[in-house]
Amino acid sequence: MTATSPTTGPAPAGPASAVPALQQTNVPGMHTYGPPMPRPSRFFQRGFGWILGAVWLFYLGQPLNTILARPDGFAKWFSLGALIAFGLSYILVFLWTRRVHLQQRQPPLREGLAWLVATLALGLAMIPGAGGDWMVGLVYIAASAIMVLPPRAAVPVVAVIAAQPLLLPQFVPSWRHENGLFFSIVLAAFAMFGVTRMIDHNMRLTAANREIARLAVAEERARAARDLHDILGHSLTVITIKAELAGRLMPVSPERAEAEINDLEKLARQALADIRGTVGAYREVCLEEELASARSALSAAGIEARLPRAVADVPEPRGTLFGWAIREGVTNVVRHSGATRCVITVRPDQVEIADNGRGPAASGAGGGSGLRGLRERAEAHGAQLSIGRAEGTGFVLRVSVPA
Repeated sequence: MTATSPTTGPAPAGPASAVPALQQTNVPGMHTYGPPMPRPSRFFQRGFGWILGAVWLFYLGQPLNTILARPDGFAKWFSLGALIAFGLSYILVFLWTRRVHLQQRQPPLREGLAWLVATLALGLAMIPGAGGDWMVGLVYIAASAIMVLPPRAAVPVVAVIAAQPLLLPQFVPSWRHENGLFFSIVLAAFAMFGVTRMIDHNMRLTAANREIARLAVAEERARAARDLHDILGHSLTVITIKAELAGRLMPVSPERAEAEINDLEKLARQALADIRGTVGAYREVCLEEELASARSALSAAGIEARLPRAVADVPEPRGTLFGWAIREGVTNVVRHSGATRCVITVRPDQVEIADNGRGPAASGAGGGSGLRGLRERAEAHGAQLSIGRAEGTGFVLRVSVPA
């Protein structure tokens, strides 16, 4: 007699050592690493997954032929019913363990033992009609043991099952001694162990990918919130200062007031464009543009501005980080400092914004949302953010990139 190990069908695609691919997500500008999320095929969605387990039952043809060759009687029909029930039990075990593994959990031990005992009992019920050929069912019982039991419990159970084709013929002389069946049981157990481990690995990989995608979405939301805060905080501060200045100039110098109002329109349009760009994940900060905007904002607030004339030697993406630092620093100077002078120093490895105002409430204070966002940007670029009191008085904000 011969038997071949039953399997659960093709293993999930993708070896464990495969290098994850970079994929575009449905969030603009965001990527995540990992293989594509598996989607159930229409074949499984329509409830035909049981065929993958049933296709291997044709190896029960040997005990079936033996049973059918017997003359009509109780033994024949009883064993035939037991064989059919045995096959159905194996399919049900297959479907149950498949569902449990897809839910990323181990089959409960008590229920697994119940399934195993029931399948074994049905296999023994084939003896009256199948005789020694019933031992072909031991292959399916060993595979079921691997499916429903944890590895530490499954190994001794499979060892006991595999020994039966060698031991039972010693006590029942009419049953043939089959070394081939012993190796079939062992191979079936190894094959099923590999398949279940692969399923578990792929389920864990799928869960990890889902968590990565969730964290990526959360990070993207935080980035969008941080960008919107920085854009609106700076733009609205400048707009407010210029509106106050235009209001004061209106009675005494209508021409200058008109110029400030024109600047207000340009700033409002630029802020709207920045917000649209942020939502679309296409906006970039330019260091030169931020310096020009800082000069305008400080001038409108009546603060003396000392800014560099050229910053061509600052490489990217460092220039973008320094632009964010200037935007946040100048916003704080205009809003909170009460300063009369602001000095911005830009070097290839550092940017510094210092004023002669009131200074920080406490040295090294963490600051508000803007400074927290700037700190996150600096850490993302491997830079360091320093805030504190300038020499004598005032506030200094420094972003430096270690050599």
